[in-house]
Amino acid sequence: MEDALTVSRLQFAFTVTYHYLFPMLTMGLALLIFVLKSVYMRGRNDLYNRAARFWGKIFAVTFVFGVVTGIPLEFQFGTNWAAFSAFTGDIIAQTLAMEGAFAFFLESAFVGLFLFGERRFGQRLHWFSSLMVFLGTWASGYFIITTNAWMQNPVGYRVLENGNIELNDYWAVLLNPWMFAQYAHNMGGAVVCGAFVMAGLGAFYVLSGRHVEYGRIFLKVGVIAGALSSLWMLFPTGHFSSDQVAEHQPVALAAMEGHFQTDREADLVFIGQPDMEKMEIDNPIVLPGGLSILLYGPAGGEVKGLEGFPEKNWPDNIPLLYYSYHVMVGLGTFFIGIMFLAAFMLWRGWLYTFRPMLWVLMLAIPFPFIANTAGWLTAELGRQPWLAYGLMRTSEGVSPLVSSGNVLFTLIGFAGVYLIMGLLYIVLMVREVGHGPEGEHETLENTENLTA
Repeated sequence: MEDALTVSRLQFAFTVTYHYLFPMLTMGLALLIFVLKSVYMRGRNDLYNRAARFWGKIFAVTFVFGVVTGIPLEFQFGTNWAAFSAFTGDIIAQTLAMEGAFAFFLESAFVGLFLFGERRFGQRLHWFSSLMVFLGTWASGYFIITTNAWMQNPVGYRVLENGNIELNDYWAVLLNPWMFAQYAHNMGGAVVCGAFVMAGLGAFYVLSGRHVEYGRIFLKVGVIAGALSSLWMLFPTGHFSSDQVAEHQPVALAAMEGHFQTDREADLVFIGQPDMEKMEIDNPIVLPGGLSILLYGPAGGEVKGLEGFPEKNWPDNIPLLYYSYHVMVGLGTFFIGIMFLAAFMLWRGWLYTFRPMLWVLMLAIPFPFIANTAGWLTAELGRQPWLAYGLMRTSEGVSPLVSSGNVLFTLIGFAGVYLIMGLLYIVLMVREVGHGPEGEHETLENTENLTA
């Protein structure tokens, strides 16, 4: 059973991490496409309209890959986590069903209208479709976050005589206090991702001397959105998320910070390596008393270390949790520096000609994906050893009749298929980037001629 549990966790971690690479981009781009289309509607500058259509195609391809890679996650609840599904299905099935029935169909329907309905239905409906794609995409994220928030902080349920649980307060689940900070932080991370991709592609176009007018638009929109969203990730959402973990999951906070001993003047660790045998941080660079001040203000306060909790309730991979958290925070700090410097240069009129900064923006494209992945690892590793925090341990939720060999076989199959899909996605993206926004008008004309 232990081997089956390990491989089942590895399979879900692999598939959900791969899948989330696509939604984090579409959720960020959905807002930026709406911004581009709104700017066009206000000033009637056709460059912004073609830019919106170009990013709409990037969005559509990414959306399709997100849908395909998300389907196996739903099935794994029944195949690999049957005990968890039976125990919590009356609750999490509600939010997952709403995501599929409402948000997904809203999003997918208006994506088609945005791609093919502009000339037929006019600019106002085209703008409205961009708004609905944005709302549908973010509503989809809301229902998924609500599901995860319930696993982090179970609410709105009652325990039955047979030991199972059932929903008794639907609004408590939808308005879970844990959800608000988590949703705001997650969607901010998606905007950071979309902004870096847009700004990075704009930098590529300007550096290569191709589609330069569009490259400047992408840089302007991407840098402004990136600066605002990067700051949003630090404060207020990052701060509120940390306070929430400190209140509801203090053992996770201790592991994230590498805080082993209880202390009233707990140091904030910037860099160091956790030594689980000695229960200390090797080679630390710290801010003395910084963690106590961060959590409780200038007066400070006692921060409970890992030693103050039963070892059976510790996260089961503390070094990975510690490193994931610090990678997320470290990259987030760099994002603020990069984007605010780029925003200053944009304001001064230097950005479009200062090639070193353009190179930085272009080469930074992968790092928001890494930071978002590290953030989700932090949230999920911190929740361990619980599937539903305080209600069901991860070891209790695995399917009892599924062998580790079966799960490993499907994991290898997923890895092979996802490798092929990843290569296909790269080919499609290179093709679209090569065509560029200036090909949008010709493509639209050809589409109309074919359908006339």
